Amino acid sequence: MPSNNAKKETEAGRLLSWFDRHRRDLPWRRDRDPYRVWLSEIMLQQTRVETVIPFYQAFLERFPTVEHLADAPIDAVLAAWSGLGYYRRARQLQAAAQKVAAGGMFPRTVSGLLDLPGIGPYTAAAIASICFGVAVPVLDGNVERVLARRLAEDGDVKSASVRRRLMGAATELLDPVRAGDSNQAMMELGATICVPKRPRCLLCPLAGGCKALAMGATEKYPKARSERRSEEISLVAVLVEDEEDGHRRTLLFRRPDDSSLLAGLWEVPWVDAAPKLAAAELKRRYGGSWRLGDQIGTARHGITYRDLRVAIHLGEVGEGGEVREGPEAGWFTTEEIAGLAASSLVGKILSARHRSRPPK
Repeated sequence: MPSNNAKKETEAGRLLSWFDRHRRDLPWRRDRDPYRVWLSEIMLQQTRVETVIPFYQAFLERFPTVEHLADAPIDAVLAAWSGLGYYRRARQLQAAAQKVAAGGMFPRTVSGLLDLPGIGPYTAAAIASICFGVAVPVLDGNVERVLARRLAEDGDVKSASVRRRLMGAATELLDPVRAGDSNQAMMELGATICVPKRPRCLLCPLAGGCKALAMGATEKYPKARSERRSEEISLVAVLVEDEEDGHRRTLLFRRPDDSSLLAGLWEVPWVDAAPKLAAAELKRRYGGSWRLGDQIGTARHGITYRDLRVAIHLGEVGEGGEVREGPEAGWFTTEEIAGLAASSLVGKILSARHRSRPPK
């Protein structure tokens, strides 16, 4: 009769055999370059794989090495990140690149990687195991789900005591010789088989050891956490346009670098006010003398837990106060806006403007 250790080794082996046969061909899996693996892990935080792939490829074309990223202007980095959201990740990414470039090489240990801006325990473990073979397990959302079902874990997967139990289960399934592949196999299993709804248990290489499956209760695990309710916010955005040399231009403002959200990004002027109060609020926020014209459309935009409902008006701005030009504001053509570090809400507003124009 096989020992418990033999059984664990068999499960780890089955997991790796499954991964070798069914792994997705993702661009960051084609080599073990720590820059590329690190970039993918940061991009994949809070963003789906399908969304990340084109951004990842375009970002590498623009910044092919960690030195290129370290030396780039921050506006160029934010522009390349535009559309991925959570822009603090991009700022921390460059700060970490500058630290790596100054040191001459990537840290090869979990503790060394944790010293880099924007890298937490999961990301450090992923890079260390995939790139440098460090035998340390990972716990991301997908792995948490697999292990919570495996253990039929009733507690909060984010609590310290539960995470210790999950980490112990992950360690048991880790092949120390192929630590990076073991971790990627666990992540792949959660992403493609042990999914939140209707998991494909018949295809799971770890089905035999899954307590939740044995109980017929896979979808009950992990236990749902109480989520912060979405906050609906109504805004007024004002599209101010002019023409120069036959080119239509749009007035944009750049958010301060110390903003709590969307720091340093360009945006269409907006206020959190009713339309009848918007002109006064715009003057208070941006300077100048504002006049609102017709509403030409609406847009919806999500930022973290905020659900923005935006009423888009044409408008004018003139004398009556100093409009902050220079590094904080400017006039841009559509082509120029495409190269800016701009909130994706700008694109939604310009699309509404395009739809509002009568056909020629």
